[in-house]
Amino acid sequence: MSNVLSLPASLVPLVAAWYRENARPLPWRGTGDPYRVWLSEIMLQQTRIEAVIPYYRRFLEACPTVEALAAVDDDLLMKLWEGLGYYSRARNLKKAAAVIVREYGGALPPDPVLLRRLPGIGEYTCGAISSIAFGLPEPAVDGNVLRVLTRVTACPDDIALPQTKKAFRDALAAVYPLGPDAARFTEGLMELGEVVCPPNAEPRCDACPLRPLCRAAEEGTAGRYPVKSPKKARRVEELTVLLLRCGGKYAVRRRPADGLLGGMWEFPHVPGALSPQEAIRAAQELCPGIEVHDAVPLGRAKHVFTHVEWHMTGCRIDFDGPCPFELAAPDEIRTARAVPTAFRRWKECLE
Repeated sequence: MSNVLSLPASLVPLVAAWYRENARPLPWRGTGDPYRVWLSEIMLQQTRIEAVIPYYRRFLEACPTVEALAAVDDDLLMKLWEGLGYYSRARNLKKAAAVIVREYGGALPPDPVLLRRLPGIGEYTCGAISSIAFGLPEPAVDGNVLRVLTRVTACPDDIALPQTKKAFRDALAAVYPLGPDAARFTEGLMELGEVVCPPNAEPRCDACPLRPLCRAAEEGTAGRYPVKSPKKARRVEELTVLLLRCGGKYAVRRRPADGLLGGMWEFPHVPGALSPQEAIRAAQELCPGIEVHDAVPLGRAKHVFTHVEWHMTGCRIDFDGPCPFELAAPDEIRTARAVPTAFRRWKECLE
């Protein structure tokens, strides 16, 4: 760290008062229900608010309680999450729900130490639940909060480094309130980072309650902060996705439970950008003994994950004969199978 961070105590009433007047009416706000706070915070990780709202509502209809979440069928769980990405979040929600039912009677424990032990709950989510749902003085430091506070303090330290995040968490802990203002302060800092001091846009300093405290605003240097080291370049993988069709049904397979897109359904695919003739040979290797009738190229698509990009070529192959994969009708694939967004382009090609 460039220096020891400290934050003025006046930060708290300024943010809390601003939040009372300016909070957006989002469906998870104002309930005080730890389950709903937890669910919303998990869904909001790496995902825009506008995208989360319909998922949040549908999820609560299917799983209105921790007990319902702990008992939900895995396929339904993945279908409810389909399109949100980062699917390990959903699996960890169910794992944590089972622990909460078994060890805490179905209620999230109002103890940060116990919350951090639950699957999928790290420092940020623990701080959000603790402060918003239980009124505890536990900071929740995410990218929005770091952006606001690095500008307030004109801090030049790299926010990608764990020690920078810890320094801001410690500085916040020294001024954090207890009770209702803990929730207002946590949500207010997040809200400021969303709508007043947003990413990839000019800060609205004239509308910011922290302008009197903000060194970057005073110095006209808000654009310098936050400082963040560049991300490592993503790895590119070329794939050919095979829509193997037999009797109007398509071959699908479940991905392994662990790892990228774990437990979800996908269309078979092989490495490389293959021509139709090469795709036929690949299909015959995957499904020995089949008779191929036709191969239709389906164009190209790209999907970006955090660390890898899939560059995909599609090919529909009509065949007869034995198939080691499950065969499902298009309507079943669309409505009952949880297929990742990465394969959306190919779902649209089903006939």
